Amino acid sequence: MADRQQHVHAHGERPDSPSAALLRRVQTHAPNSTQVVGFLALLVSGAVLLLLTGLTLTGAVVALVFLGPIALLTSPIWVPVAIAVTVLAAAALSACGFAVAALATGTWMYRYFTGRHPVGADRVDYARSRIADTASNVKDYAREYGGYLHSRSKDAAPGA
Repeated sequence: MADRQQHVHAHGERPDSPSAALLRRVQTHAPNSTQVVGFLALLVSGAVLLLLTGLTLTGAVVALVFLGPIALLTSPIWVPVAIAVTVLAAAALSACGFAVAALATGTWMYRYFTGRHPVGADRVDYARSRIADTASNVKDYAREYGGYLHSRSKDAAPGA
């Protein structure tokens, strides 16, 4: 048995025992100091945020308890005021939106008429040429068939 002497580590365990293997695994996966500090910072910030959440919820409940009856008694005043504020805010936002749209349209038209070729000018030119072509075709058609209709109306009403 002397030739099968087994080495014992500092912890008093043999190197092939299951507890030694587990200890080696834990040591290889142990976090470094940066990870430990980061985890502690996460815990502290989480605790602070949880405390602030509790204080906010408590303050909201206390405010609701004390200010609820006042809000209930003065609601005939607040409802029309809220409606008026909503309508005024919608009107102001609409006016601002229309002003921005008018400014954009004016800028586009200025660039178009000064020949700077803004975005979409080619489509406007194409539509203008199509409208002019259609108007010319309608005029030609009216000249060609207008006399025919005029002569037919004289046949239907000879005194006209």
